[in-house]
Amino acid sequence: MSGEEPPTQQQQEPEQQEKKPDDPPPAAAGPPEQKPSTTSSPAADEKPLSCRALVLTGYGGYDKVKLQVKTLKKPQLKPGEVLVRVEACGLNFAELLGKQGLYDPLPSPPVTMGMEGSGVVEAVGEDVKDRKVGDRVIAMSRSGMWQEVVVVPADNTFLMPDEMSFAEGAALPINYLTAYMMLFEMTNLKPGKSVLVHMAAGGVGIAVTQLCHTVQDVTVFGTASASKHEFISQGGVTHPIDYRTKDYVEEIRKISPKGVDIVLDPLGGADTQKGFSLLKPLGTLIVFGAANTVTGQKKNLIAMAKTWYNQLSLSALKLMQTNKAIGGFHLGYLEDESLIGRTMPKLLELYKQGKIKPHIDSQYHFEEVAEAMKRMHDRLNIGKVILLPEPKKKEEKAKANAEAGGSAEKSEATPEKAEASEEVKAEKE
Repeated sequence: MSGEEPPTQQQQEPEQQEKKPDDPPPAAAGPPEQKPSTTSSPAADEKPLSCRALVLTGYGGYDKVKLQVKTLKKPQLKPGEVLVRVEACGLNFAELLGKQGLYDPLPSPPVTMGMEGSGVVEAVGEDVKDRKVGDRVIAMSRSGMWQEVVVVPADNTFLMPDEMSFAEGAALPINYLTAYMMLFEMTNLKPGKSVLVHMAAGGVGIAVTQLCHTVQDVTVFGTASASKHEFISQGGVTHPIDYRTKDYVEEIRKISPKGVDIVLDPLGGADTQKGFSLLKPLGTLIVFGAANTVTGQKKNLIAMAKTWYNQLSLSALKLMQTNKAIGGFHLGYLEDESLIGRTMPKLLELYKQGKIKPHIDSQYHFEEVAEAMKRMHDRLNIGKVILLPEPKKKEEKAKANAEAGGSAEKSEATPEKAEASEEVKAEKE
């Protein structure tokens, strides 16, 4: 989300039973603040809930994200809150940063990760008028969405169109809010303009491309590896550029000698300088990430130093002299919840009209979170990587992942019960 997330609100943590493997990490202060723990509600059973959750136990490699099974007591919903049974969760680059301790909005470990998901409302608190049990919703939070049940403010949920799948619901919020706000709130995209977006085959890149085509005569330059060019071209990228084998600045100059009107930069470092140099007069550069800092499973101090050393540094006088603008966008630090609340309905309407549609790259069960993160880290995904709270069936073969083409070989996960008990045991020790 760039590592972005929704509005901020404090969330309460449902009570857990004494025998619990470990306390549920506090939900990140964010849009819909929800606690990693959740339970039934007023009208729900008295039985405790068993909740599978993905918890970041420390900073480092993929092994630091653990599948834990927790027993939660019946949650007492506060006024304005809802209990949601999560069916699908989105994986964002922010989680890769968070795993390495590079994402400030994420609370310190142990913490349940995840900022977006979709599911079904199982209970509602007092004063909730526009949500009811059984509603299919998209839910957002700064952290805590990677678990089977969550408690979130009703205002941080959005009704899903009937034709939208749970995977699409989980894929839409972070990527499309980021793309929409950069294009229409910050750069004021108009007909006839040109846009450069890096990582054009990723979730934000695809969202940017689709939204650009809601405006007449917009030219889209997109960087991606050559194997993804056919897909992004069919998706609306006017000029795909292979950043691995060609200098994208030179390639753009060949096509558009004056450069482009808008540059959307999720990379940082030297690429931000290149983006600024490509702007036409009155052009705008928006920096919304620092992907160049992530080069391996763990924090790479050399990569971080190199990225920040090469970071663009300008004076206000320089901006005036060049007639260019620079802005930064980070959904995770956007505290005005009304911006989220007014933009999501616009995106859902565009979805209903068939103008935007999240592309699902692959779906992984919670047991396979390491594979999912590795796929995104290695830049193998085209579109959104989805996590499924539901236990993986023993006989299930990862069909969706195999179809993703060029994906790394997937190994079968062990049966959920065995893995769960093993993880719980490890937590106790």
